[in-house]
Amino acid sequence: MDSKYSVQNASKAAKWIDALLKDTTIASSPEAGELHEKLKDGTVLCRVINTLKPGSVKKVNTSKMAFKMMENIGNFLVGCTKYGISTTDLFQTVDLYENQNMSQVVQTILALANASKEQVDTGVDAGVKVSAGNKREFTDEQLKEGQNVIGLQMGTNKMASQSGMTGYGTGRQIIN
Repeated sequence: MDSKYSVQNASKAAKWIDALLKDTTIASSPEAGELHEKLKDGTVLCRVINTLKPGSVKKVNTSKMAFKMMENIGNFLVGCTKYGISTTDLFQTVDLYENQNMSQVVQTILALANASKEQVDTGVDAGVKVSAGNKREFTDEQLKEGQNVIGLQMGTNKMASQSGMTGYGTGRQIIN
């Protein structure tokens, strides 16, 4: 099992799916193996993205053939991208299908839950709180004062000199 897998995060993700779809019981099994079995065919995930953005997955395959299940997972991932989920937050199809990285699968679901907070209120707190704007207003006087400050990233040049420096391209001088 993946050492980064968090049962707590998986439970949040599963509860969010259950609250969104209203007819699933994924939250009863947040362990990695059980969650994998419930999501492996991709049908639940396709229903999730179609609930958030209808028509994202045109045809959900119910066949238990491997390539059809992997196609469902791939269609879910394409739907997530169209919904606005960053590709860095997405898992790879084999992560779910072959149970290779369930923690990334959970992270993708939590990222989707987070992105959908404004659209759908499931009553389940999954994901992080999105920050609100912090717009600041400065007067012209304050802006002028800021031009006189040397930032710490720029460092200081007090007592700086190039004494002892060798010219570019010359060998290093080692003196005993």
